[in-house]
Amino acid sequence: MSTKPSTALNVSRRTLVIALVVVATLLVTILVGGEAYARHVVSRCISSQFEKEMGSQIDVGFGAKPMLITWLDGKVSSVTVDSKDNKFGPAVGMVVHAKFNDLEGVNNTQGGSVGSSSANVTWSNEGIEETLGGMVSGVRSSSSTGMITLDVLGGLAQLQVHPEVRNGVVEVQTKSAELLGIGLPTDLVEGIVDLMTQSLQSYPMGLKATEIKVTDNGVAVQLAGGHTQLPAADNNADMRC
Repeated sequence: MSTKPSTALNVSRRTLVIALVVVATLLVTILVGGEAYARHVVSRCISSQFEKEMGSQIDVGFGAKPMLITWLDGKVSSVTVDSKDNKFGPAVGMVVHAKFNDLEGVNNTQGGSVGSSSANVTWSNEGIEETLGGMVSGVRSSSSTGMITLDVLGGLAQLQVHPEVRNGVVEVQTKSAELLGIGLPTDLVEGIVDLMTQSLQSYPMGLKATEIKVTDNGVAVQLAGGHTQLPAADNNADMRC
């Protein structure tokens, strides 16, 4: 009995298996490469949109949803954002960790939207001193009193302030400003308080303060936000969102 048909069939099966393996390998390679490219492009788009609002370089992180799908439908369930250069608006040394939920239109050059958001912000005493520049020569904070003490006039006098949240906005209240029983110059006190207040109110993306605590190392602020719009992304000619 001839074995040629059986041999030919085995050869055909091996050829088919090899072909299927090659095709599967190519598909996996294409999907992996496409996912990497899509993740790079979407990350760039979102970074561009958020950096416009935050005034700081950022690192972004995504959930488990494949970026190829996001690239097609423009939707992301959540994005985490961390400040990269420790600068947030006018504040130096301010570190931000934020989470934005239910993003839509992230691949749209006209901008998109965010469903809700939350953030943790810390601002160190060293950062406060650097932000205030030559107006102060030292900064100390106390979690027990809730006060921030600033050395002014070369350390000859101290200005004590207390930050608090009112209607979603941080306000800095002056508690003591004296030198040997004499009040400090009004313009000096106002300049310091105004810059601190501005730094603690410069929150983008509809974020509002819900709580602020004075720690022994500075201040910690909790933020929350609702639905808000994303600005249009900046794009290079060779890479569109």
